[in-house]
Amino acid sequence: MLSKLTYKQKCDLYNFLCGFATDERKQRFEEIAGKRTRFATVVLEDIFQPHNASAVLRTCDCFGVQDVHIIENKNEYHINPDVALGSSNWLTLHNYNDKAHNTLDCIKNLKEQGYSIAATTLHKKSISLEEIDMSIKTAFLFGTEKNGLSEIAIEQADYCLKIPMHGFTESFNISVSAAIILHTATEKLRKSGIPWQLSNDELIDLKIAWVKKSVRESELLEKQYLQQIL
Repeated sequence: MLSKLTYKQKCDLYNFLCGFATDERKQRFEEIAGKRTRFATVVLEDIFQPHNASAVLRTCDCFGVQDVHIIENKNEYHINPDVALGSSNWLTLHNYNDKAHNTLDCIKNLKEQGYSIAATTLHKKSISLEEIDMSIKTAFLFGTEKNGLSEIAIEQADYCLKIPMHGFTESFNISVSAAIILHTATEKLRKSGIPWQLSNDELIDLKIAWVKKSVRESELLEKQYLQQIL
């Protein structure tokens, strides 16, 4: 139904629904939406430990990364509410689970949207985190806690990425890796002149989705309002 509305009609719907929310909540929507980005995105391939999966969602929310692409080949993706702390409510989750192997479909979809694919792995040809070029839309791929990314994911990536380490252990866990990489990537974006923010159309769609999750019986209110204007 929203796809049939003009931008102005969407704004009017948003303001109507905000009438059932507090002024503080609306102010928070406006503040946070302006800091959201799709210029960087995260892909999780076959993550099976709920606390790590949920910690990554929380990290994405904290750094303003709106979209998370979830590949479920062998493992179903589960969210631990005690770790995620509601962060999944404010993110846009894209699940790929229609086939036995969904990695190619996800990567193809992202490349069609103009993303460069960065596989996080200790591959010999991996570039260092400081070398990433954030002038290009980038999707960061993270693999399973035990085995890392699949060979297909690494083969299809535009480049491999590693975090410099100086200790005896060879890797961080996935939630820590995601936090370090997204901190570096989003800092580069926010200090650049790149238009990394969401478009006006994306912003209003996102804010409508947020307010609907914050208002009781929002679906009914929306339906009644749209019947009056359409």
